[in-house]
Amino acid sequence: MSDRREVALSASIQANPNLAKSPKPDSIKRLPKALLHDHLDGGLRPATIIELAEEIGYEKLPTQDAAELARWFEDACNSKSLVRYLETFDHTIAVMQRPEALRRVARECAIDLARDGVVYAEVRGAPELFTRGSMSLSDVVRETVEGFREGMAEARNEGNEIRVESLLCGMRQNNRSREAAEEVVAFRDKGVVGFDIAGPEDGFPPTLQQDVFDYLRRENAHFTIHAGEAYGLPSIWEAIQLCGAERLGHGVRIIDDIDLTSREPKLGRLAAYVRDRRIPLELCPTSNLQTGAVSTYSDHPIGILNRLRFRVTLNTDNRLMSATSMTHEMTQCVKHFNWNFADLQRVTINALKSAFIPFEDRLEIIESVIKPRFAEVAAAAE
Repeated sequence: MSDRREVALSASIQANPNLAKSPKPDSIKRLPKALLHDHLDGGLRPATIIELAEEIGYEKLPTQDAAELARWFEDACNSKSLVRYLETFDHTIAVMQRPEALRRVARECAIDLARDGVVYAEVRGAPELFTRGSMSLSDVVRETVEGFREGMAEARNEGNEIRVESLLCGMRQNNRSREAAEEVVAFRDKGVVGFDIAGPEDGFPPTLQQDVFDYLRRENAHFTIHAGEAYGLPSIWEAIQLCGAERLGHGVRIIDDIDLTSREPKLGRLAAYVRDRRIPLELCPTSNLQTGAVSTYSDHPIGILNRLRFRVTLNTDNRLMSATSMTHEMTQCVKHFNWNFADLQRVTINALKSAFIPFEDRLEIIESVIKPRFAEVAAAAE
């Protein structure tokens, strides 16, 4: 570890030497977690998909066995292609077209995240995708928010406290983003905290939605933008400098603006701007591995970006498709990058600092939940 890295870690570790320990799997599961990038239609329980499909007579599922269906989703997403990856959503979206189905999926999402130790989550979905039946965009938002509320209450009854907020997405290849943005404003302070655009990056630059982002800024509304996942630096530059993104959904390709050939990494102008401005990166390593953004977990830029002190956050993206969880992502970072408790605490606090809820709410979770529980788990670790 370099002297610079030692200095970067010293403050947290001097305050609590236990944070220098390397976490074991049982400790990681007990840690509090914060999640900014998780898709509602990418996190269904396989058994729920099968039950909802049976209720509506949907016959296109590849299997009726829950374990086999889970494996099918993961295998189909290991294609190294973002386009093929996105095609798997045809099945999950198809079974989420009724109010009761959407509410159930949202409820189970909150419960499952809480069982994994997540204490704060922003879960996103594109309302336009669920209007094939009787629901309007507003109906979709109401059912989703209500499902999260039910899930939070049920999680609390199980002894797991979690706060789940909704992000509304526009699909960058379609023309309904303004409608979704207006729902963000309409449901602000009612369970919706921000906006995003999702879908294929290549051929659909964020500036195609420029009027939407201008509208959101006029309304003082928060938004993140999927950028720098399947497409490179131009997507990131447009998202930040032209559209005004507060966070980058993925943003993994910022590594292309860092020269790693010399002894000390040298940041290009864009990378330096992203780091200097503390623009959060919603990194999703397992998902990036599946879509071909990286070849192995060890090659994922999250290790380097964390060392260089970018505002790194760790996320799941699509828990079903990637067969992942926050515990799994943390475990992999410990395994491949030798992260200790201090590293895991940093990315967790980074997520809370970057959340779209009010400042005092973020601070409360950091000071009353994240730091005390990290201290407790690290102290108990062998």
